[in-house]
Amino acid sequence: MIGCRFLLRVDRVLRATNASNPTSHFQRQTSCYGLSDFTMGGRNKKVCIDDNTNKQKTIKSSWRPIVTNATSSQETSIAAATLDSGDQTQDNIENKLQGDSSLSTEKHSISVQVGASLFRFIKGKGGYTQKKIEEETKVKIIFPSSKEEEFITIEGISIDSVTSASEKIQAIIDETVRSRNLDYSHFISLPLAIHPELVSKLINFQNTILGNDDSCIDENLDTDSNEAEDTTDNKEGDQVSKEIADVAVELKVDDNSKSVKVNHTSIPLVSYAPKASKASTSSDLGIDKSIFIKPKTFHLTVLMLKLWNKDRVKIATEVLQSISSKVMEALDDRPISIGLKGLECMKGSVAKARVLYAPVEEIGSEGRLLRACQVIIDAYIEAGLVLENDAKQTLKMHATLMNSRHRKKTKWKRNNVDSFDARGIFEKYGSEDWGQYLIREAHLSKRFSFDEKGYYHCCASIPFPENMQVE
Repeated sequence: MIGCRFLLRVDRVLRATNASNPTSHFQRQTSCYGLSDFTMGGRNKKVCIDDNTNKQKTIKSSWRPIVTNATSSQETSIAAATLDSGDQTQDNIENKLQGDSSLSTEKHSISVQVGASLFRFIKGKGGYTQKKIEEETKVKIIFPSSKEEEFITIEGISIDSVTSASEKIQAIIDETVRSRNLDYSHFISLPLAIHPELVSKLINFQNTILGNDDSCIDENLDTDSNEAEDTTDNKEGDQVSKEIADVAVELKVDDNSKSVKVNHTSIPLVSYAPKASKASTSSDLGIDKSIFIKPKTFHLTVLMLKLWNKDRVKIATEVLQSISSKVMEALDDRPISIGLKGLECMKGSVAKARVLYAPVEEIGSEGRLLRACQVIIDAYIEAGLVLENDAKQTLKMHATLMNSRHRKKTKWKRNNVDSFDARGIFEKYGSEDWGQYLIREAHLSKRFSFDEKGYYHCCASIPFPENMQVE
């Protein structure tokens, strides 16, 4: 029995690793082929296979049958083909291939690294997109059972069908990545939540706007919990219970009557505080807890990224680490501090604000921070990790405080507003001095994932100067 393992390698040239493998004798029967110009992420890669004569052969840009009854491995993106003869001689293997009719049906397959975040777009709603591709191209698209795996397998009995299916899937990926349907997964951040005094100011800012009592300031404001809290004071509850106990109610029922006579004695008069005007509530201004930036994640954003598979995350990590010295040079190897003062709206008007932020000023106004950030941006653009539209954007340093896009939507509130009235906020905090803070490092941060301190999960980081260099 011949054991065959097949993997496709699109990132480098294959080299023969064991010249002693007895393949040359039956090369004409079991030659393995691959896709030489398989497009992945917009780049063409050439695949070369060495034979026992150590002469390099370049496969033409076309699909070829991989082997009889070939299957694809989904464990890695490396491409290789091996033949294990076991105890059988080469002649027996050749005779087996020629005489066994069960191995005569060709089966073509390819494993493609997509990324778990893109699986749902290839499947489509209710699996519609996947079924449509399978019906049109006569293939089978197999998704991995584990969420940790990022490869899908395309199987078919026709070379053209497998090629056509892979092209359709690539088109879906390209369109999805360019659209807003796929959200940004990572970003380059300059952490500010490392300063406890700034976090405290943000907590107080939120509590004041939301109308919370200062005594109820809770650092857990940066969590996503929306559980209702029982704020009833115990003393007040005891007093109400005592008053209820003083109420005497007497019930009498006459034998010949179905009516009930009720006598009330010592019924206290209870006055209720008037309801607050709806116009004064935060909810009617479009303000709720969910649109505030979590204090423990407070940061400056340098660049947004869509890294939809592990390979792209790995490259992004390497890019940041490789430019550490260039960033230091842009900062003149001197510490950099920023000041936050006042408020501004990024989108909409003050009455219908969408993003509220604190403007950033570099202490010293030398432009060193912007130069350092531009070094980072240029490196990611050169690495091909920045979308075309994002590459055209001009960096504007700002510290976001509120963003209506973060509003937590519920099934009970279908008509969620996309703005909020910030006029009252500007009256109180329009000229607020938030303080001056040292920028200590830059992170490749992962969105929607947090570390033990509450900040975004750090995939990679580079330090900024903290001490003045003495000549």
